[in-house]
Amino acid sequence: MADDRRQDTHSRHTASRRRVLAAVALAPVLTGAPAGAHALSAGEDPALVKPVMTKLADWADVGRALGRPGDMKRFMYHTGLPRRDLTVFSRGVRINPALALGTHVSFVRYADHSTLLMGDAVVTEYELQRFIDVLQEHGILQTAIHKHLLAHEPDVWWVHLHAHGHDPVAVARGLRAAFDCTGTPRAEPTAPSPPLALDTAAIDAALGVKGYADDEIYKCVFARRETVADGHLILPPGLGATTSVNFQPLGDGRAAISGDLVMIAKEVQPVLVALRRNGVELVEVHHHNLTDEPRLFFVHYWAVGDAVRLADGLRRAVDATNVVPMPGESG
Repeated sequence: MADDRRQDTHSRHTASRRRVLAAVALAPVLTGAPAGAHALSAGEDPALVKPVMTKLADWADVGRALGRPGDMKRFMYHTGLPRRDLTVFSRGVRINPALALGTHVSFVRYADHSTLLMGDAVVTEYELQRFIDVLQEHGILQTAIHKHLLAHEPDVWWVHLHAHGHDPVAVARGLRAAFDCTGTPRAEPTAPSPPLALDTAAIDAALGVKGYADDEIYKCVFARRETVADGHLILPPGLGATTSVNFQPLGDGRAAISGDLVMIAKEVQPVLVALRRNGVELVEVHHHNLTDEPRLFFVHYWAVGDAVRLADGLRRAVDATNVVPMPGESG
């Protein structure tokens, strides 16, 4: 019994050390002491570091370096860069940028005075290799390269981005240099979303979540119930661990839907079966991160049909996962 306890203790310490070493290996550059930093509470795993709250003003230098305005989403300084310059068709549907063509980058500060960048960039196949080269020149990692849409023109790829360290301004400059190698447009002032030709109340009831309008798209978002860590960093809800269901109205109550579901390994097959049994097409199953715990998988999907009926089918897949409606996501 004593030997078993020693072995168990050794295993836990080894796992914690692996998390720390993995995070150190992923640390290129990033920035000064965060406002409001605090130590971990007694009894918490010292290998895991909490995010800290910041204000928009704390990110002024990052915003200037990136050359585009951002906003605050709870713990995250977020900048959205929709590819409004692209005209993309999938299965005969012209894709609204807010449905599946949105580049997003988020910065989070931590109690150990470090900063994490995570993002998802939309680039054309022509832009892809140069974009990656510039990211690598600036120490910004690529953790996934994949598709979100089925047969589409022109060919578009999605690249997940990661950086961790103590100089977020340098990371923002690297991002700007990479985006400047693409056709990614400057941010435009946010306009009020127009009325949507969808029964959003019925969609909400079917999915069990309150959605919100983004441009001409209706979005419903869920987050994992578990605490999710990337290396030794606790990820705030909404960063790298969400399920999204996005509806693009097509008229007469119909919609194109695109999004992804976040799953742990044992949920993958029940989710895939639920999607197919409800007429939803599978696009890809993959990871978004390299050192997340629990290990997360994502399935991207596509469907066209009656919006409420599709929402009811998606609910069956969502219910096979351990998620809850994302708090404070409406509007």
